[in-house]
Amino acid sequence: MMYFMIAFGGAFGALSRYGMTKWVNTYWHHHFPFATMLINVLGSVLMGVAFVLISERMPSLEPYRPLIMVGFLGAFTTFSTFSLEIVSLINMQAWLSAVSYLLLSCILGVAGLAIGMTVTRAF
Repeated sequence: MMYFMIAFGGAFGALSRYGMTKWVNTYWHHHFPFATMLINVLGSVLMGVAFVLISERMPSLEPYRPLIMVGFLGAFTTFSTFSLEIVSLINMQAWLSAVSYLLLSCILGVAGLAIGMTVTRAF
């Protein structure tokens, strides 16, 4: 059942991301990736809300964590999970881990993408 919930939430999250991207790009024609930025920020806000509601305020919603946090928000934007993990490290006062994770994820993610593109273009 948990896998079904994740898949269902993931499908809805992916469709929501696509729809929001199309909507934003219809009204704001810019070279700056506003749609992705807005989705990442909105997803992070929603992840924060879901985390507090499920973990602290309404533990009865715990069975829906896979649907909401892993499925929907995971497909809507992985940035929300990334943000939650950094804040969790900060809350544990694991400052070095938080900063390292932030910087390494950004730098290695961009580098990995560039390497993938370069290698693929070479073949």
